[in-house]
Amino acid sequence: MEIRELRKLATQFRIDVLYTTHRAQSGHVTSALSCIELLTLLYFGQLGEAPIMRFDPSRALWEGRDHFVLSKWHGVPALYVMLAHLGFFPHDELRYFRQVNAMLQGHPVRRVPGIDATIGELGQGLSIANGIALSLKMDKKPNRVYTLLGDGELQSGQIWEAVMTAATHKLDNLIAIVDNNKMQQTNFTRAIKDLDPIGPRFSAFGWNVVPVRDGHSFEELHDAMFRAWKGRQKPTVIIADTVKGKGVPFAENKAFYHGKALSDEEMHEALKILERGLSALETETSEEIQAVATTYQDNALL
Repeated sequence: MEIRELRKLATQFRIDVLYTTHRAQSGHVTSALSCIELLTLLYFGQLGEAPIMRFDPSRALWEGRDHFVLSKWHGVPALYVMLAHLGFFPHDELRYFRQVNAMLQGHPVRRVPGIDATIGELGQGLSIANGIALSLKMDKKPNRVYTLLGDGELQSGQIWEAVMTAATHKLDNLIAIVDNNKMQQTNFTRAIKDLDPIGPRFSAFGWNVVPVRDGHSFEELHDAMFRAWKGRQKPTVIIADTVKGKGVPFAENKAFYHGKALSDEEMHEALKILERGLSALETETSEEIQAVATTYQDNALL
């Protein structure tokens, strides 16, 4: 899929996240917005002719699929809108997000088609991803395991136990992605527990580390995934610097929007901004986009 198409999808997914959380008047909007490009790359991106993540919406439990664990569970509105777009479940299910007895709750659960792991407390996902990756290696299967971590949950001790375990077992079929938006529930992460720089910590425990300066750039993310796929004998972490609330300027990097749905007035303003962006993407030519992507890729591989 061309870069332009990925950008259009990402913008549409932002709009879908806003509608989904606004109807519910609940959900972690800004946390979902910061990881849109990361998830779009996984589910819709390609390296050459190969999809980055293999799956089959008509067979959610297909044994040949790659696995994804959303450790950063509060980004789940972004995941739901993509799974609905792919046809894992009817798009209409998004209307009932977080309602009693509805399929789509605030935490990902395995009964939802396309969800590989139920996540409750933050910090659990990497341990679950380790278990899946280790079992696949023991069975000599080629499937990859991806997991998305929040930078705030890196403050959990369980994460670092899992980091050591993955390196010990040389889980080179495991790729972790850190949504490094530098914020958590009430403040910037550095004000709560400063873990910067994150990369050397993973490296010290025996991981391949791939930094991404702009986690909203599909060109940079493609290059990072290319490097991650080349990793051998070690797990890989992609540390993507992102912006919490990306795409909705008045909510970007604002702690008080954590877990808060937009008001009617804010929703109207946010939709105007995103729909203008979508219209602008429609007018770009594929040649312009491809030229940018080719130039970036050529430079990255020098």
